[in-house]
Amino acid sequence: MLIGAHVREADPIDSAAERGADIVQMFLADPQGWKKPPAHPQAEQLRSGDLAVVVHSPYVVNVASLNNRIRIPSRKLVVQHAEAAAAVGAIGLVVHGGHVTQGEDAAKGVDNWRKFVERQAGEGGFAVPVFIENTAGGDNAMARRFDALARLWDAVGEFGVGFCLDTCHAFAAGEDLVDVVDRAKAITGRIDLVHLNNSRDEFGSARDRHANVAAGTIEPDALVAVCAAAGAPVVVETPAEGQHDDIAFLRHRLGS
Repeated sequence: MLIGAHVREADPIDSAAERGADIVQMFLADPQGWKKPPAHPQAEQLRSGDLAVVVHSPYVVNVASLNNRIRIPSRKLVVQHAEAAAAVGAIGLVVHGGHVTQGEDAAKGVDNWRKFVERQAGEGGFAVPVFIENTAGGDNAMARRFDALARLWDAVGEFGVGFCLDTCHAFAAGEDLVDVVDRAKAITGRIDLVHLNNSRDEFGSARDRHANVAAGTIEPDALVAVCAAAGAPVVVETPAEGQHDDIAFLRHRLGS
């Protein structure tokens, strides 16, 4: 099992070595910006090396939005980031499920996702697999609660998108981690990546505040159980100073 971390430094190879990581997740551009990602200076090393890579799309991306000024640039940005992810040899691109605003019809947000992935499939697909990630808060979110995730997957699942399960987000959304893997797989048929994060907040808080594995409100045993059941690569997005210990703990407990 690959175990690693999200790294924010410009040198993911050294960052991985410092953390004892088999896999790194990173942004390829400003996570709050709309610019096309530039070529990464270590692209050739990452593409040809043993370190596994996954890319996270910018937070501003909202494919579900009913606002043309957000939805259309979001589509473009996902395609551009998938191409940039392929250039570094990434196994996939993580994209948040997105949301509509208060008073808008969530079904239209789901349909916007369907239109996007269906059109892209007709044009040959994405340069790397897209992993839709469950999110922590927002009553109008496409992938916060699992009933909403099921509606989204009914619309997009046939087009080959993948799924990224975030434990902090599920906990914040009020989803029980005891059987979260089974329920997620029953909806999506797959888990391609786990974001293994503890939470600084209580169950059902709707807050996305990550904590290191042994330092939050989720029992570490529950997090280990999610990893074991998912059988997918694991990335911690925990505070950087504790990531080495988080990875070592998981590797010890999982025998990986």
